[in-house]
Amino acid sequence: MSHALAITPAPVLTWSHDVFGNVVAMATFATTTDTLVIDSVADILLNAPPWPIFDIAASAISYPFRYSDDDWTDLGALAIEQYPDQGGRLGIWARGFIRSNPTDTLSLLKDLSLGVAARISYQNREVEGTQSPTQTLDRGCGSCRDFAVLFAEATRSLGFGARVVSGYLHNPDQDRAGSIGAGSTHAWAEVYVPGAGWITFDPTNRSVGGFNLIPVAVARDIRQAMPVSGTFVGLTNAFLGMAVEVDVSVTS
Repeated sequence: MSHALAITPAPVLTWSHDVFGNVVAMATFATTTDTLVIDSVADILLNAPPWPIFDIAASAISYPFRYSDDDWTDLGALAIEQYPDQGGRLGIWARGFIRSNPTDTLSLLKDLSLGVAARISYQNREVEGTQSPTQTLDRGCGSCRDFAVLFAEATRSLGFGARVVSGYLHNPDQDRAGSIGAGSTHAWAEVYVPGAGWITFDPTNRSVGGFNLIPVAVARDIRQAMPVSGTFVGLTNAFLGMAVEVDVSVTS
């Protein structure tokens, strides 16, 4: 993968890694401007198989299972529910997908992902922020980021370590939800299963694995994975709007 970043006006640019290992560019500006343009170009090889096979460790094939002490320590907050849930409604809903005790781990996670898609109708929401998992359940609709947060939080209620992913959906055939144009910003989730590692689940499109998904950032909470964030100094009415355009070209 190669990546080029051009910003107008020219900033002082510094690069670093956040606590999750994401690459972060920090731009500061010495001049005033009435327009900010961020042009990011990446050359990416998509080679994830459409039907992946996961080599899950024998100890984790059946749920419930216990993470090793090291895994549990390293997962930390990724295995802890992030949203208030009075009465444990989300956990009760998630446990409804457990068919038996024990049950097949991967089948449980797939059923839960499909259950999110069956319960929630996709809605393209342009408003800022993400619904809480219980809000999404109550409303019965949400955007891809709401789907991802609901699924990740539901798996955490069952004892799994999970993280949310922000990136792009490559959809040249326009046959997947959450897509406008050949490439669109998108959100999904990953669950850590011993042996297999981080397994990708896109409940918005009822898919498993990273086929057609281009991750940019992983985080404990979706608000930590915003593609662009920052502050400016100016009048309260200085901000007139923002436009985002994703253009995808395929090269051999």
